[in-house]
Amino acid sequence: MKAIVHERYGPPEVLQLREVETPEVSDDGLLVRVQASSVNPVDWHLMTGTPFIVRLVAGVRRPKDNRLGSDFAGTVEVVGPAVERFRPGDRVFGTKGDAFAEYICVAEDGAVAAMPANVTVEQAGAVGVAAITALQGLRDKGRVEVGQKVLINGASGGVGTFAVQIAKALGAEVTGVCRTGNVELVRSLGADHVVDYTRQDFIRTGERHDVLLDIAGSRPWSECRRVLNDEGTYVSVGGPKGGWLLGGADRLVKVKLASIRATQSVAAFIAKPNGEDMQALAELMESGKVAPVIDRRYELSRIAEAFDYLAQWHARAKIAIAV
Repeated sequence: MKAIVHERYGPPEVLQLREVETPEVSDDGLLVRVQASSVNPVDWHLMTGTPFIVRLVAGVRRPKDNRLGSDFAGTVEVVGPAVERFRPGDRVFGTKGDAFAEYICVAEDGAVAAMPANVTVEQAGAVGVAAITALQGLRDKGRVEVGQKVLINGASGGVGTFAVQIAKALGAEVTGVCRTGNVELVRSLGADHVVDYTRQDFIRTGERHDVLLDIAGSRPWSECRRVLNDEGTYVSVGGPKGGWLLGGADRLVKVKLASIRATQSVAAFIAKPNGEDMQALAELMESGKVAPVIDRRYELSRIAEAFDYLAQWHARAKIAIAV
């Protein structure tokens, strides 16, 4: 089968489309013919080996795993003898490493779910990491409840477009922050209010919120706390590249230290994909409450171009990969 590999860290040019062995199906596994995927910042960090902290896990001098990819959608071709919930021919989606390939093997109890009938395979392939991050950030870390006011800084990106819709599905009043060209997009996703950061400072609108989901990480804690209620919650799920050693993590450390005496709470996390949350996302899509948004599309053979576009850090929603 064909798959994207990289033998060294570097820019998108290090990526190569090669023939590799098709994975074997485990007793509890599904062999999925991948039809669609998408690129995520996590893939960028693993490709470039930056910030350096990434290499402590991925390999210091060169990648331990020369494969990339996180999101997938496709059709089950073979199931292991212990599999009960899936059958060959089922359309599935989820998240698992090495997804930039024609086939992957995923455990039945892994981050995989049946694809809703009202979602295209391209849309399903764009869900994975971004949607899981938005869901867990709002529901688990932000503890968003019906009637609360939620501010999403970075509402037009991959995580942000899912976050706007999920926050609305949770019953919140949503304000999205984005640049001029994305205002209508964010409004179309259901945001009650949209702040164009090129024309208005969201810190100085005078509005207070129960939860700030900070994807852009563009403002210091001393300013962010001004838009939160006294018992509000700040949830960090991303931010600028930061330093070469820790990347955006050093900013989070500063926020944690600065917020020690604050009445507001601060939360940060790394999303943990799982089957239950993939099923929750499937139900949200089936109900029409969440619909993945695609910015651009690339063939697997042109994936370097997709990463070049991602590197501009101004993509609207998700960048889809057709396999």
